[in-house]
Amino acid sequence: MNTTTKRLGLGCAALAFALVAGACSSDKKTENTTTTAAGSSTTAAPGTTTASELSGSLFVSGSSTVEPITTAVAKLFGAANPKVAIQIEGPGTGDGFAKFCAGETDISDASRPIKKAEAEECAKNGVEFIELKIAIDGLSVVTAKDNTAIECLSFSDLWVLLGPDAIGRNNWKDANAAADELKAKVGEEFGKFHNPYPDAPLTITAPGEESGTFDSFVEIVMGKVGKKLELKEYDPRPDYTASPNDNVIIEGISANTTSLGWVGFAFVEESLDKIKPLQVDAGKGCVEPTPASIAAGEYPIARSLYIYVSTKKLAENPALGAFVDFYLTDAGLGVIGVGDGKVPYVPLAAADVEATRAVWTGKQVGTRDGGK
Repeated sequence: MNTTTKRLGLGCAALAFALVAGACSSDKKTENTTTTAAGSSTTAAPGTTTASELSGSLFVSGSSTVEPITTAVAKLFGAANPKVAIQIEGPGTGDGFAKFCAGETDISDASRPIKKAEAEECAKNGVEFIELKIAIDGLSVVTAKDNTAIECLSFSDLWVLLGPDAIGRNNWKDANAAADELKAKVGEEFGKFHNPYPDAPLTITAPGEESGTFDSFVEIVMGKVGKKLELKEYDPRPDYTASPNDNVIIEGISANTTSLGWVGFAFVEESLDKIKPLQVDAGKGCVEPTPASIAAGEYPIARSLYIYVSTKKLAENPALGAFVDFYLTDAGLGVIGVGDGKVPYVPLAAADVEATRAVWTGKQVGTRDGGK
């Protein structure tokens, strides 16, 4: 699989603030963002240094999906705390957890909950953490904007096009026989089949294994069908162009008229001039990914987004606590939504916001949902 470290395409387009020189350069393979903006003062958490006196540095790594949110929050925080440098990168959720559990980062952005093996690695290294849910994403199945032949795909369609036994199906029509066979086994439990598929090249560009977006797609889509078929392994076919860089995925999708892939909702919203989000049917009809359908739980490929905070780093670095305090304010979480300057994911419901704040206030340490 091809891998390319995440470049801040969406972040650079939407968030104009003082960054390390060349942070948005398209010819760099690594991407680190450091906030150094100056501005007015805010008040830090009780018992800590006032925000205007804060200094030091923070290092955030992990999900390229969550990266634009953290970058937007860092912009606002940096404006009030010019002496705090915040380095942000988005190599993928899995790679981020590897650094986090090795004690290298203060915060790990994640587009899925931490895995058991990752939590065990953290524990082995003495890294305790606080899990904070911050937003909801609708993982979007996409094709090129000019592809008029496809409007909706079911979980069953996605299985025969992208599943583990789809290796070598390089034309959409190559999946027709497999669709008929799957229909005989599962009926329309996972949505209606949309075959016969067109006689057109099937070019796939999507996240690689280091990405939380990959893991979420496997769990939510491939897992549903794979478990029904009583399979132990149901990762997508390996013969596609894979990248942790969402902008690379968008370019790959837009470059091929009859393409197919999946990315986080925010990157779709920023690229509607190039790509088309498809409706998805998981058995209850075709649903388009929109903020309303995702928030209502109607869109079937929705997932929660998280940040993980190291408790050891928290004790050592006053700037970390102040940053997370700000992250969870109305101003911090207010960067999420639809509108100019916002990161277009779906904000948490009020009750979920309060639950996240309660986890943070209580410094609840654990592997899932504040220690559960």
